Amino acid sequence: MTLPEAAGLGLAFIARLITGAQGHWHGSTPKAEQRIYFANHQSHFDWVLIWAALPHDLRAATRPIAARDYWTKTPFKHWLTREVFNAVYVARQRGSDGAAADEDPLEPLMEALRHGDSLVIFPEGTRGNAADPAPFKSGLYALAQAFPEVPLVPAWIDNVQRVMPKGEVVPVPILCTVVFGPPIALAPAEERRAFLDRARSAVIALRDVA
Repeated sequence: MTLPEAAGLGLAFIARLITGAQGHWHGSTPKAEQRIYFANHQSHFDWVLIWAALPHDLRAATRPIAARDYWTKTPFKHWLTREVFNAVYVARQRGSDGAAADEDPLEPLMEALRHGDSLVIFPEGTRGNAADPAPFKSGLYALAQAFPEVPLVPAWIDNVQRVMPKGEVVPVPILCTVVFGPPIALAPAEERRAFLDRARSAVIALRDVA
């Protein structure tokens, strides 16, 4: 077993120990197929929780999206996200984080999908503290247009904001759940905002079964 593999197993164990990392499937199953998981975003711990809640055989093919400026800031963060989680790094804005001004922030995600990987994304674009997710940004719509054959699986992460609130670095043991809902797809001729509002509603609807 390699060091990254051992670290991944250890982190999954720690995540379950701290949060329970319970994954519940309503209208979908943990199937070994390419998917885009999209969820509400309240903590840096969010994608770790989703990753830990997935069955072991799905983790290797499921990559989180990581902000390049934050997750490459220190050698340890960079190693963790690159070697353990195989994260897809994105610049938060064009021309930032060392990205070229004409670099498309979605291109690394497109490349990962072309490679056959699954993704975990947070369409709000940044962490929030409100009960409801902020309006979704357009990236999810662009991915749905470019890869209509890839199922879009909504997820609701419950309680994680209490485990690691914004600004905190030490997690607090709190029971958390991840609820995965039925896949959605972009409808023919569906407009961008209508689709994004529908996707956001699909995430919010899972709160009642968390």
